Amino acid sequence: MKTSMNSDETMMLTTPFHSRIAAACELNCWGSWAGYTTPNAYTDVELEYFAIRSATGVFDLSPMNKYRITGPDAEAYLNRLVTRDVSKIRVGRVGYTVWCNDAGQVMDDGTIFHLADNDYRLCAYARAIDWLQWSALGFDVSIVDESDEVAALAVQGPTSCAVLQAMGLADIEQLKPFGLTHFDFEGGSLMVSRTGFTGDLGYELWVTPDLAEALWDRLFAAGEPHIIKPFGTDALEMARIEAGFVQAGVDFVPAESAVRNGRSRSPFELGLGWLVDMDKPVFNGRKALQREQVEGSRYRFVLLDVEGNKPANHSFILKNGKQVGTVTSAAWCPTAKTNFAFAQVQAPHGAPGDALVAEIYYQRELQWTRVLAPCRVIEAPLFNPPRRRTTPPAGF
Repeated sequence: MKTSMNSDETMMLTTPFHSRIAAACELNCWGSWAGYTTPNAYTDVELEYFAIRSATGVFDLSPMNKYRITGPDAEAYLNRLVTRDVSKIRVGRVGYTVWCNDAGQVMDDGTIFHLADNDYRLCAYARAIDWLQWSALGFDVSIVDESDEVAALAVQGPTSCAVLQAMGLADIEQLKPFGLTHFDFEGGSLMVSRTGFTGDLGYELWVTPDLAEALWDRLFAAGEPHIIKPFGTDALEMARIEAGFVQAGVDFVPAESAVRNGRSRSPFELGLGWLVDMDKPVFNGRKALQREQVEGSRYRFVLLDVEGNKPANHSFILKNGKQVGTVTSAAWCPTAKTNFAFAQVQAPHGAPGDALVAEIYYQRELQWTRVLAPCRVIEAPLFNPPRRRTTPPAGF
């Protein structure tokens, strides 16, 4: 005998904000992230993108992998694990970093929140608990996967600070980029960090799951005069490409996931060499990265300004008719008014100003068209607004 089943019962895991998200997701367009069902888009991708750039956009960060690292050796352990000097991330600050295997290949990138003395939270794209535990051998630390114990919203855009002020978060305008602070909220605690993945003015709000719905309701009530809108992963993809942010699993293969030799990348090959601190005596992959500095890298990770308006998704990159690289991410970026792409290019090609060609294929009405679009290597993303760093942000 067949029994009826509510569609929600057949879905994957849902975040603590799901009741509010499902009500707002008019397109019923869903994707997956770390085992959770998440919206690709709510209403219209371009309108959601412009909410980020012109008003306030809200994104559910809850599926992010979150690891709490505490104990007497917490700083020493993290310094051994990641490439940057963790001792420079003060209490109340957040630092972006990468970590490598012994071959100097990037396992993942993420952020380290220094919550208190000997108390850190590491946020990562890929599940990493096994690697973190293996790397802890000999250190007096506790590592707890708290991914399901923390709900989070990214609140991004030029009016985001004004929305948080309207919500009653006193002195939030004084919070500096990569800073964090705490507020009393509905009988619990709300942590706010000035961080985000859109390249714009923005904040991330962190609470326990039981406070998630109250946070959503108060945030959207405060933001209504500021045209606050939720946005999905498709709009986030446009914003992060425009801002020049790499994405694990898209722009590089995490080393632990790579099946074929040569498919993983080092920090230098991803344009993240600035995160490698060779003044530290020991960290995972240090010897391999020292050797790479001497011998040179196999690839360059480049930013491309592509001619025309056809995004160069999955394109080959050519130099004098020969393939020298591949595009990993691409989008037409409305605010920068640029056809932008990230590419991995074989060294020594890809120096700033280098002229290359993107071999683009696109389909219209069942017809595939090939375009050889000239492109130029640029040194930095074209979208980098001062409001991203200004403290206090401009009022609205």
